[in-house]
Amino acid sequence: MAAVVGQLARDLVLTVDQVPAAGSAGDATDRFEQLGGKGANQAVALAQLGVRPRLIAVAGDDVIGDVLLDQARRDGIDVDAVIRRVDTLTGLIVELLDADAQWRYVQHLPPGVLLSENDVLAAREVIASADAVLVQLQQPAPAALAAARIGREADRLVILDGEVSDRRLLAFADVIRADEREAKGLDEHVLDQGPSLLALAESDANVFLWRGGRLRVPLTGDKVVDTTGGGDAFTAALTAALLRKLPYEEAARLATAAAGSTVTHVSGRPDLRR
Repeated sequence: MAAVVGQLARDLVLTVDQVPAAGSAGDATDRFEQLGGKGANQAVALAQLGVRPRLIAVAGDDVIGDVLLDQARRDGIDVDAVIRRVDTLTGLIVELLDADAQWRYVQHLPPGVLLSENDVLAAREVIASADAVLVQLQQPAPAALAAARIGREADRLVILDGEVSDRRLLAFADVIRADEREAKGLDEHVLDQGPSLLALAESDANVFLWRGGRLRVPLTGDKVVDTTGGGDAFTAALTAALLRKLPYEEAARLATAAAGSTVTHVSGRPDLRR
């Protein structure tokens, strides 16, 4: 079982031939509305890979929250630890995707739909009983730190996803996954501060660093349609592989393949069933 600590939101994806200029209108060529947010995306992918996910996130007390949680249950996600915030609208992420596979996000994720430290502490039992704890660092720092600390104190596999802005997190992490922007400042010296594995994205490859080892896995050659969700599929597949005690080299290739599969279709929703 894996505890996923992160974002839940309504994803609205609109594909366009080109983004309209200011003061003009344009037609969408397609539309997708679905369960989204980094936490929910990773939970969906884990369920598809045979790992039972329990999601710690925030939904509003509106009908959209009801709909998204129903979808999560159908996806095989345990949502008992999801907080329903009173008088709050569920988070919304709007993606405009043009014909050149370039995306633009407009999102409404106010503080009320982000996790607080108290939210995480209330889910201590869920986090501590998991085999792996996935923590999205886009959440407020006190919440992320609390989740990582609980996971470490329970001797669980702790995976951090995102930019490590608070260096105290390093002592609680087993794995850090970061994209090209988030990876700045992360190198082999970080391995002396806690983590045993770094998974860092480059423009054309993923680089994996561990004590005594380094592996560069080129990205798959599949046509990229929408990079949204590729990182979430990567993190979920890496987690699933590590829980199976696979060697880092094999886990690295499986994670890269999962990301490569996800970016070949619009919307970022993973489809990793075998």
